[in-house]
Amino acid sequence: MKKIAWIGTGVMGYAMAAHLIEAGYPLNVYTRTASKAEGLRARLCFSIEEAVQEADIVITMVGYPQDVQEVYDAIFKYARRGTLCIDMTTSAPSLAQDLAIQAKKYGLNCLDAPVSGGDIGAKNATLTIMVGGDVQTYHEALPIFEKLGKTITYVGKAGSGQHCKMANQIVIAGNLVAVCESIQYAKKCGLDPQLVLSAISGGSAASWQLLNNGPKILQDNLSPGFYVHHFIKDLKLVLHEAHQVNLHLPVVEEVLKDYEALVEKDPTLALAGTQALIKSYE
Repeated sequence: MKKIAWIGTGVMGYAMAAHLIEAGYPLNVYTRTASKAEGLRARLCFSIEEAVQEADIVITMVGYPQDVQEVYDAIFKYARRGTLCIDMTTSAPSLAQDLAIQAKKYGLNCLDAPVSGGDIGAKNATLTIMVGGDVQTYHEALPIFEKLGKTITYVGKAGSGQHCKMANQIVIAGNLVAVCESIQYAKKCGLDPQLVLSAISGGSAASWQLLNNGPKILQDNLSPGFYVHHFIKDLKLVLHEAHQVNLHLPVVEEVLKDYEALVEKDPTLALAGTQALIKSYE
């Protein structure tokens, strides 16, 4: 069984690492906050060098593009030639392309494989995984992906996985706004929002956001399946990429403004789940 170095055990990374451990893969785990790895049946490492130097596969699931760059600076320095690197962070497509080029110089292979599905998908191993990079390398990594997700798609060359994730986030942005506005409309019209949610969830309005974040909104449950501050990061990446191809995305622009205003008014909401957007309407 190939040895895996796993870097990053946040809301989603912890559950994903646990699935690979359950599948029998020996894991070295590195995370900046050691307490976030408690309970994992893995070897906890105290540096990236320690985690990756004997690994066959390195998987990263961190926060921001700058975190990805920092982590891979160390990975490229310490990983063995032939190591397969998989970045599952939602990051910049241009950075994914740069990492793939850099990896080749060090005798490594690098895939960008961001995911969608939130903490629920991570816990249930039902994530959607969008992969960019060398197609042969993708097939080598497929057994790993199959332990983490249900919808796994090879999209194309390096950076394509990240571009696909940007498209994913565009849909989520519009859908979240629609769910919030639908619930507010039902309340203002004197309807039972729970009954409305049940009614429309079975029709053509059904969506992941409606089925998962809709009930959380009604329960005033702001626990994070995906952090607001990470979604703000993603939407900024979307708009940056759209600008590169001269594309105007008014819905994304408005949703980003709403989230930024929300966090400016109450900074604690940066660590809430994306369903906290409902606070913009209350």
